[in-house]
Amino acid sequence: MSLFNNNQEIYNELDSGSAKKSSGMAQKIVASVLFLSIGFAVGNIYTVSRVPSSDNESVSTSTNSNNILTTSSPATVNRLNTGALSTAEIAANNENSVVEISISTTASSSFFGEYTTTGSGSGVIISTDGYILTNNHVISSANDITVRLHDGTEYKATVVGSDSRTDVGIIKVEASNLTPVTIGDSSALVVGETAVVIGNPLGQLGGTVTDGIISALEREISIDGTTMNLIQTNAAINPGNSGGGLFNSKGELVGIVVAKSSGLDIEGLGFAIPINDVKDVISDILDLGYVSGRPFLGVSLTNSKQSQVPSNSIWGYIYGQNMTTTSYGAYVSDVIEGSAADKAGIKVDDQIISINNEMISSASDVTNAIAEYEIGDEVEIGIVRDNKMLTLKATLQEYKGE
Repeated sequence: MSLFNNNQEIYNELDSGSAKKSSGMAQKIVASVLFLSIGFAVGNIYTVSRVPSSDNESVSTSTNSNNILTTSSPATVNRLNTGALSTAEIAANNENSVVEISISTTASSSFFGEYTTTGSGSGVIISTDGYILTNNHVISSANDITVRLHDGTEYKATVVGSDSRTDVGIIKVEASNLTPVTIGDSSALVVGETAVVIGNPLGQLGGTVTDGIISALEREISIDGTTMNLIQTNAAINPGNSGGGLFNSKGELVGIVVAKSSGLDIEGLGFAIPINDVKDVISDILDLGYVSGRPFLGVSLTNSKQSQVPSNSIWGYIYGQNMTTTSYGAYVSDVIEGSAADKAGIKVDDQIISINNEMISSASDVTNAIAEYEIGDEVEIGIVRDNKMLTLKATLQEYKGE
């Protein structure tokens, strides 16, 4: 089932992205000073640089046969002079299409026992029968999800599927006659045109509308080692806006809000995932529950913590006798039964230190490295187990959800 009449080929990855590299000293300076954080929950450090973008796209308008998404593709700078709506009109046209999302997560610890944490985000309705698009990071840890419409109606939601690499997730409520957004063409955006954000800032102010402009296109952002090309806007974005909509001057959805600026003396820096970049991802999730064509090792990983390195240990030889602390490798916290890792003999608590002789220093290094290969490729995994170095061979499989 294809939800978009769009012939673009978009390469997507499971846990990391790849993008065009930018150039220019000014961009590198900007990248070194901007600190950004995920709008929903945990803060991270981001780097930002500029990637050249193209303008002119041909006009096409289509409606999907299954009525899940309606796509309108405006084109060129000339359209800014025709069909533009006021902020009030954009808000009125979309207020019933943006929802508040509340999640609760049950966890346990030896000190607190079992406890529940809560969080919030936003989402946009993409079908009349209750499919809702949001961020993966909004729903990834949720045990319970509640969706609240603009009119106050609440529904329990279930997860259809998600993709951590593109930070896209889809949930479903049992409802009918909902108001879906109209999908625009993010490749036709022009710097300086009107931008409107609708979402649920702070998890308490659902339906909040903020406006500004499209500040820049194709900003290359590195988030925990994952690279994404994002739309930049100066429309106000706050925690809780994640998963909400970024709308163009015609009131069409062109981006999914994903990140906001954070740092001293930083204002007016918000970011959204271009809708064109995730159309194939959305279609795959709706059809399959996962994104097809992705190589998969089949492990869950945690980063190694900085620790003492005894001079007589194996790390003393790798990192040098004079090093007293270091951070290295990624620990295996879980192995999926029947996966490439399982068949290769990788075990829980193994420490992955290399893939095809390339050193690994973090969990994101592993996912980035695996993304460079194809399904069916054999890779050598260097591990440490019981203070001994081993090399195991794994044949990568296709990711089919968990």
